Amino acid sequence: MANFSYVHEPDGSYTLRIAARGREVLTNPLCNFGTAFTRQQRIDLNVNGLLPSNVVTIDQQLKRVYSQYQGESDALAKYVFLNTMQDRNETLFYRLLTEHLEEMLPIVYTPTIGKAIETYSHWYHRPRGIFLSIDDPDGIEPALRSYGHSSEDVDLVVVTDSEGILGIGDQGVGGVAIAVGKLGVYTAAAGIHPSRALPVVLDVGTDNIDLLNDETYLGYRHARVRGARYDEFVDRFVQAIQTMYPHAMIHWEDFGAGNAHRILDKYRDEVCTFNDDIQGTAAVVVAAILAAVRRSGQKLANQRIVVHGAGTAGIGIADLLVQRMVNRGIPREQALSCFYGLGSLGLLRVGVKMRDFQEPYARSAEELAGWELDTPGKVELADVVRNVHPTIMIGTSAQAGAFTQKIVKDVASHCEHPILMPLSNPTRKAEALPADLLEWTDGRALIATGSPFEPVHFNGTTYTIAQANNALVFPGLGLGVAACRASRVSDSMILAAAEAVAKVVTSREPGASLLPRIDKLRAVSARVAIAVAKQAQTDGLATVELANPVQDIHERMWSPDYPKVEVV
Repeated sequence: MANFSYVHEPDGSYTLRIAARGREVLTNPLCNFGTAFTRQQRIDLNVNGLLPSNVVTIDQQLKRVYSQYQGESDALAKYVFLNTMQDRNETLFYRLLTEHLEEMLPIVYTPTIGKAIETYSHWYHRPRGIFLSIDDPDGIEPALRSYGHSSEDVDLVVVTDSEGILGIGDQGVGGVAIAVGKLGVYTAAAGIHPSRALPVVLDVGTDNIDLLNDETYLGYRHARVRGARYDEFVDRFVQAIQTMYPHAMIHWEDFGAGNAHRILDKYRDEVCTFNDDIQGTAAVVVAAILAAVRRSGQKLANQRIVVHGAGTAGIGIADLLVQRMVNRGIPREQALSCFYGLGSLGLLRVGVKMRDFQEPYARSAEELAGWELDTPGKVELADVVRNVHPTIMIGTSAQAGAFTQKIVKDVASHCEHPILMPLSNPTRKAEALPADLLEWTDGRALIATGSPFEPVHFNGTTYTIAQANNALVFPGLGLGVAACRASRVSDSMILAAAEAVAKVVTSREPGASLLPRIDKLRAVSARVAIAVAKQAQTDGLATVELANPVQDIHERMWSPDYPKVEVV
């Protein structure tokens, strides 16, 4: 048998069976309790004498490591501290993260993880994750097998090819850290047991010339492989996961715009798969929009929606909003007509080059014939705002300051409560700052952002700024899929997740956030999981029927406590 294994008991608890002895016990983060091992456990596992003599509780350990964390000099140092701690004692790491989730989420996830990925090859000290290379496709299954999991042991695989990391682009093999970070959030927020999830990076090369010329870079030193060879490699990976872990959901993370939609469309009807940048971002933004529309007393179908940055994320948001309208009886063409998407060549319109997934949103030449334009032949954001009078502006452009004072004031002059969402990450790429948006709209704007912002005080009111953080959606979605062993992830399951998040927000007080607080993340994740599992059942995609969804979801949520130990 393996040197250790976790057994999920019928009551929802876990038993850790350990066959390892001595130092091997202390070097495995999933079975190392450190100074919390009891005296008898130390004797049975042959670690007596390898630890300080005093036996402490996990709460005492927590106080010590939190004090150490607070002593780190900056955000990146805190990230490295937590990373090292996860490599030493995973249960204690998750206990610390869970109890301080609101404080630490920006460290283990956005925005700090972006800095960590940029310097991955410099601070790297211990491998975490599975590294699969396009130069060794025959090594895919052996590498997966090296983790020692059986076909029943894996609920989730997070995979990236690192081309579209956050707002910083191609980061080569360093993108493995985003997969590790995502799984950390799955565990802390939704209780996915860390032993049941795999982080994977597909090393297909990099077009980042700085990395190729960095002598410390740890990935393959050649340009990013594209075309048929890339597709064959991805397909071989998908088939390997299907064969080895047939119940696992494949979570695609930070693939480039040219591949993200294409890969999702290829596999979404074949395997259980989910793209967080497309579907997760869409779900959390839709949740914020639903809350905002409800607060403003309007109907979604009556909105005029501008998507500035109509790429992978932006079109994903639009698609889910269209689906919501269609589900409410609005004809699809009418729903599409509510949207004005802008890409690198301005407004998406017939005759302008665009990707396949953007084409449904192209406006006709006839419609634009009477528009007043700043520059003939070009249709930019200011032109769209002037001619359309939007009620919602979504920013996924990574163009800092794109929502200018003039543009925002134009929007606000035709709308009582404009819904403004500068979503681009990191903060330096945000389309506008919340404080400016509130000043330019006299406090009337309903705001959600991509990066976290401190509350804004304006005209005697404190405005809590909603962060459209995917962490409000994807952990619960993964938990719901795992609980009912869904065979696919449907659009209606994504929409159910968005609506579950929106329903948590009930306050209509001026300045209240459009989204739940991060410190409520475990409860939100549970609600999302229940909604997703129920929708999977309705869609005929659940292969396990949950007799009592609330209890079943609750029992699946692992809490970071040291489990019962069975020495074998």
